[in-house]
Amino acid sequence: MEKSKIPAAQREAIGMLMDDHRAVKKLFKEFEGAKERSQQEQIAQQTCHELTVHAQIEEEIFYPGVRGQSDDIDDLLDEAKVEHQVAKDLIAAIEGDLGGEMLEANYKVLSEYVSHHVQEEEDELFKKVIKTGMDLKEAAQQMMARKEELMAMA
Repeated sequence: MEKSKIPAAQREAIGMLMDDHRAVKKLFKEFEGAKERSQQEQIAQQTCHELTVHAQIEEEIFYPGVRGQSDDIDDLLDEAKVEHQVAKDLIAAIEGDLGGEMLEANYKVLSEYVSHHVQEEEDELFKKVIKTGMDLKEAAQQMMARKEELMAMA
C-alpha cells in the first residue's frame, strides 16, 4: 500500500504505523547482515523497543479508535491482539537473554511473526479502515504524542 493513496483524513495515522513497519523491517535486515554478536544484540534491543512502543500505540489509541466500525475490522483487531501477545512473549525472551544462545532463533521467529502481522495489517485491516472513511486526524496527533513520550523513556 502506498501512503500517497491513503485519504488525507487517514494518511497521518496509518502512514505513521506504516513508517514504523518499514523501520522494523530494516532492523530485521540489519540483524541478518550483522557480523558481530554485539551488533546483533544492539539491533535486537532496538527492535524490541521499537516494536513495544508501536504495539502500545496501536493498542492504546489506534485499535480502540477503529473498533466498532465493522465486524470484519473487529475480527482483525481480535486477531491482532493475540498476535501482539505472542510478539510480546518473544520480545521478553529476547530482552531477558540478550547474550544467550537463543538470541538468533528468537529474533528470527520474531521477524517472521511480525512480518506476517504487518502484511495482514497493511493488506487487510488498513484497507478496511480506509473504506470506512473515518477521520483519524485526532488519533494521529494522539499517536504521535504518545510515541514521543514512550520513545523518550528508552
